[in-house]
Amino acid sequence: MDPSGQNEFVKRAPSDKPPFTLGDVKKAIPPHCFNRSLIRSFYYLVVDLLIISLIFYLAATYIIPLKAPLSYVAWPVYWMVQGSFVLGFWLLGHESGHQGFSDYRWVNDTVGYCIHTALLCPYFSWKYTHGRHHIHANSIECETSYVPRIKSKLSYTDQILNTPPGRLLRLVILSTIGWTLYICFNVAGHKYDTFANHFDPKSPLYKESERVYILLSDLGLVVTSYVLYKVAMAQGFTWLVLLYFCPLMVAYGYLAVITWLNHTHKALPHYDSTEWDWLRGTLATMDRDFGILNYIFHHLSDAHVVHHLFTTMPHYHVTEATKYIKPVLGEYYQFDDAPMIKAMWREATQCFYVETDEGDNNKGVYWFNNKM
Repeated sequence: MDPSGQNEFVKRAPSDKPPFTLGDVKKAIPPHCFNRSLIRSFYYLVVDLLIISLIFYLAATYIIPLKAPLSYVAWPVYWMVQGSFVLGFWLLGHESGHQGFSDYRWVNDTVGYCIHTALLCPYFSWKYTHGRHHIHANSIECETSYVPRIKSKLSYTDQILNTPPGRLLRLVILSTIGWTLYICFNVAGHKYDTFANHFDPKSPLYKESERVYILLSDLGLVVTSYVLYKVAMAQGFTWLVLLYFCPLMVAYGYLAVITWLNHTHKALPHYDSTEWDWLRGTLATMDRDFGILNYIFHHLSDAHVVHHLFTTMPHYHVTEATKYIKPVLGEYYQFDDAPMIKAMWREATQCFYVETDEGDNNKGVYWFNNKM
């Protein structure tokens, strides 16, 4: 059996215009799934904070004094566990940016700003570019994140990256600094004529009306950085790295990996401007099952399709809504239950670039491939 899945037959998702509308899908979902409860949302926020605080306390109290070799085991366990819950907390900020936290925009943006700023994420800066990802999902020309390579534009360097060592390197970068590279240098984002990043108010990523909010995001990061500096002066830089930065790196590694997997699979099409429309682009999304992480991550990965269809739906309704949309979507609903590590290697192997099928009349529909 081929562990990479390179020779595995994959049934493609339909790429024609679906026989249903967004309204048809919405009618299949019970109305209460669209209700946003301020109290319930704050309940999940408080629970996440309490869990993170408890894990932090246990590490600061019991792992800090440990000597080698026990500390070599305890610290990675702490980073992975804490990083998972930190991402769940971050995702409540993500939900706030989509106005899914409550019915009140000022509450949503206040909560989202506080959560993301505390985790060194530029809230408004990311909110705007992420919103455009939802608007232009899987558009060859307009997508803002995980923009696929086009076969006709591959270089010699790309050929090296499409080897087992190259795939491993790509996955290591994705799961460690991938999110940081995107935020700071727009790596894997939409290409612009000038340098783009999430900190410059004049970056081509943003409209004129958004620039003041980019400055507000930057100001929050400056304040957070100053607080972290004071903590490092009081507790030591190593203490701060072990207890704060390492779990944060794990959280953003998870974020990069699971969102990449939600949008990368050989069954999923991409479209150029001759074929793309919002509904088809949105449906080219893969739900994934990552076990207990589904709950810790507030169902970002296992209900990603319905999240793209209805971005303001709160996370505590998305799994129920997914059950109701499946009969309507039919084969347009895509799901994969491969374990995370297996899926990462398989998708890194199979999904290196996109191209149209030879002889296909739908020249605006692109599919993943890897044969150079």
